[in-house]
Amino acid sequence: MRLRILYFAWFRERVGVPGEEVETEAETVSALIGQLRASSERHGQAFSHMAGIRVAVDQKVCPLDASLEGASEVAFFPPMTGG
Repeated sequence: MRLRILYFAWFRERVGVPGEEVETEAETVSALIGQLRASSERHGQAFSHMAGIRVAVDQKVCPLDASLEGASEVAFFPPMTGG
């Protein structure tokens, strides 16, 4: 399947692009992360520390074990702080 991947905040800075299209056989977000991590050194660094990372599949926040079946977009957000 083809997915649109979006990166926000420091993810975008570390990967070097705001988004990309990827072809994947990944069935879950975790499997997709593994594929992205292996795709380049920059991706590997961006996905090296997953504590607090938020993910949205088709604009719905979900856990890392979420299915990608029927998905068209996955977005990655670093931990957020606020007041």
